[in-house]
Amino acid sequence: MLPRRSFLALASAALLLTAAPVAVFAQAFDLSPDPANRLHAEKVDAIAAQLPADFKYAKDGVLSIAIAAGAPPISTYATDGATVVGFDPDLGRLVGEVLGLPVEIVPIAWIDWPLGLTAGKYDAVISNVGVTEERKEKYDFSSYRKGVHGFYVKADSPITAIAEPKDIAGLRVITASGTNQERITLEWDRLNREAGLAPVEIQYYDDDAAASLAIASGRADVELNPNAPQAYKAAITGETKLVGTISSGWPNPAEVGVTTRKDSGLAEPVTAAINHLIDTGLYAQLLEQWNLTPEGVEQSQTNPPGLPKP
Repeated sequence: MLPRRSFLALASAALLLTAAPVAVFAQAFDLSPDPANRLHAEKVDAIAAQLPADFKYAKDGVLSIAIAAGAPPISTYATDGATVVGFDPDLGRLVGEVLGLPVEIVPIAWIDWPLGLTAGKYDAVISNVGVTEERKEKYDFSSYRKGVHGFYVKADSPITAIAEPKDIAGLRVITASGTNQERITLEWDRLNREAGLAPVEIQYYDDDAAASLAIASGRADVELNPNAPQAYKAAITGETKLVGTISSGWPNPAEVGVTTRKDSGLAEPVTAAINHLIDTGLYAQLLEQWNLTPEGVEQSQTNPPGLPKP
């Protein structure tokens, strides 16, 4: 995990697969528990009225939102070591304000979100969960950001660009199990093998520090994971560099969504709340505040087209 203090960070993103690093810029992030520049929204009665009257909240009268902290600028811990801050928790709080509900952020391990949400331990998940057709069978989604993954290598690596499957042939690739980026890596490896190219060695690590050490020590060649957190890390350490980006839904565009229980009735009001934030400009301000403007969506959708089933 990154040190829990303010840093200058870079966040870069692109919608389409490209070998060229996209434009990046620096911005100081305020990681205090209650930053002075935190955005706020007013309650919108017409949107709040869409909340199902019979919804059983994990905690009465409170919207509980699960977030896996540790991936700034999307989410991380504040300087107090306990408060979760970043784009995702800020979006969750703004949605709660539009709905007229106090918000409780519940820190979780990302792998635990499906079971916890199904069991009713929390009401929603805002944690870079990609919309897929398979997930839509069990959960509802309110889209709020485009999914962009980045290929990162050691700063002095001879690898300068990754744009297509052949570019990772024979490489040792770090990715996360059970994710879209793992699916992409496996599919690219399959295409390479069919073409007679060298196979990929996929590596999995339990935490970010172990993955970083593998890249730094030369035990791995490249990491493919969500772009914004990797751009942040590259900016503050100078130890890695971006050599390509890809849609998390490759070969299709993809979005991430606020995730709620299937047919719980929360998705539509959450979608309406996000669209209100878009219409009022608060959404754009929040994206800019966390250097995520390239990942913004023009409109939130309930259960938009997702990554097709395998």
